[in-house]
Amino acid sequence: MLSKSQTTLSIGLCALLAASSALANPPPGKGQPGRYDGGVQIDLRGPTVDIGKVRVILGENRQLIGPASALPPGIAKNLARGKPLPPGIAKNFDSRLISRLPYYEGYEWKQIGRDVVLVAIATGIVHEILRNVLD
Repeated sequence: MLSKSQTTLSIGLCALLAASSALANPPPGKGQPGRYDGGVQIDLRGPTVDIGKVRVILGENRQLIGPASALPPGIAKNLARGKPLPPGIAKNFDSRLISRLPYYEGYEWKQIGRDVVLVAIATGIVHEILRNVLD
């Protein structure tokens, strides 16, 4: 038989264990959907790009596009939506071509090798990639 102090201690420990497991945080990424878990969140919302229209405009204005060569594999691997634009590889298009491409406020079109990207001006984050359109 347990003494009165041992019984009280046992009940207190059981209550403490039950409360601690109920209040424990879930592992990262395993919480309830839509609930902020303190991690970094990237917002990929932005303009809806009519890729077909952009391809047609680029095809009709090939004379305004500078020479295009394939990107080195390491740089091509780092070019992705939602990631920052790798520094020093993007070229600006001719202003006559820029005036014909669709305009999205806060974004600009860039040439990267044979790819065309739409980049957020303020952050340098890639919003859209049109792969190999300048072949």
